[in-house]
Amino acid sequence: MLVLAAALVISACGKGDAVPSNVVATDTGQVRGEQRDGHLVFQGIPYAAKPERWKPPVKREAWTGVKDALQPGSPCPQVGSSYAATASTDEDCLFANVTTPGTSGRKPVMVWVHGDGAVGAGHYFNAERLARQGDVVVVTFNYRMGVFGGFGLPGLAHSGEFGLLDQRAALEWVQRNIAAFGGDPGNVTLFGVSFGATAVGAHLIGQKPLFHKAVMHSSFTLVDVPKGAWYPDLEALPSLAWRPVAEIQEIGTMITRELGCADVECLRQLPVEKLLEYPQIMNIFQPVGYGGSMLPRLPGESLEAGEFANVPILVGATRDEHNSFVGLFRPDPMSAEDYSRLVREAFPDRAAQIEREYPVSAYASPKQAWATVLTDRVWARATFKQNALYAQKAPVYAFEFADRNAATNPEFPKELHGANHSSDIDYLFPDGDFAKDRGLSDHMIKVWTDFARTGSPGWAKFSEGQYVQSLAPGAIGPVDYAAEHKLGFWN
Repeated sequence: MLVLAAALVISACGKGDAVPSNVVATDTGQVRGEQRDGHLVFQGIPYAAKPERWKPPVKREAWTGVKDALQPGSPCPQVGSSYAATASTDEDCLFANVTTPGTSGRKPVMVWVHGDGAVGAGHYFNAERLARQGDVVVVTFNYRMGVFGGFGLPGLAHSGEFGLLDQRAALEWVQRNIAAFGGDPGNVTLFGVSFGATAVGAHLIGQKPLFHKAVMHSSFTLVDVPKGAWYPDLEALPSLAWRPVAEIQEIGTMITRELGCADVECLRQLPVEKLLEYPQIMNIFQPVGYGGSMLPRLPGESLEAGEFANVPILVGATRDEHNSFVGLFRPDPMSAEDYSRLVREAFPDRAAQIEREYPVSAYASPKQAWATVLTDRVWARATFKQNALYAQKAPVYAFEFADRNAATNPEFPKELHGANHSSDIDYLFPDGDFAKDRGLSDHMIKVWTDFARTGSPGWAKFSEGQYVQSLAPGAIGPVDYAAEHKLGFWN
């Protein structure tokens, strides 16, 4: 099929004419990208057809002629949030974007899964420097999120899996087409942040992976939710990401009744806006179902049993993960008494010990004390355990992003600036306004693309003395991660 499509391009240009370098033949038709400074960019390529609501994605029908791939496709439906002013009601949203140094050769491929799970789109990430400096082909894409990606009902096939199914369809598209963009389908790295990193972990566990290396930034595969840790009054949850399919179907049944429907066909007729208005956590986060076709059981149990792909893994978190969430969701003043109350509510059996280990007097504010407790207990403990479980079987390279000048949200108090959740991603996808440490950004781009090329970032494996590489301006090297985050206390 690819050979036939390439022949059609040659025919369209006339016998003996050179094929334009910015025209590529995919298995569904030709696309025209844009030549930029030292690279090519293709945007808004449909990797699947417009999805039917709560059905698996299917391949797009072929088109004739050359389709312009000069503008991004629509983001998937979303209402935005206090930290991302985005919005979309368009369900025709399964688009990919390719940034490549050139269409000849076989370069390493890096496929990006954006985070959050309820807002975002692939084209929000500028891959130009990553592709050009690293000499790799970078693919970003959209997938269904929130109630459109994680919905379920009794009897509805793939309940809680639609976002993951979209991601797998994007990987299948890469396997079929990336060679035409100068990429090597036999050397694909899947990488993501936050919900995207957690999804990477799901693809390591589920069906045979369609990639050869994995990178996870701030994955919450093993992250639980102590009471009040994320949002005020949010009760404790055993997992931030995963729900049994039966529980997702139970939530879906409740949504169906409250929207005045009796079945999924009724729900499919409702306007997108009606579903996005529903005040349900599915529209501020996307749960993923386990016990279905994609994930056989709770992913933590799969990791414990060694049931995951044996591929090189680069995995880590940021130095000040939970500063972001305290800054976003605890805007009101916090007193020392508030801090003590939050500790008691979240950790009733260890509150006194925690306040001795993290006395509020040792921090710039009660908010910083609370954020540090949760960074260590929620993020660092889970990340370290995750690293150890992967390292029992696979080559694991651990990192901690530690540029404490990375995140400076002006709405946060100064002490909550730092190496916050997702603040490392700007260093891999810097845009024209990037005003942070350029040297660290260049270093990370080299390390990440070296890993994509060879399977090693250039430092020791985690299994060799629980090695973790710290990434900070002027301070790149090993860090005692367990001591830094008081894991002896928490374990």
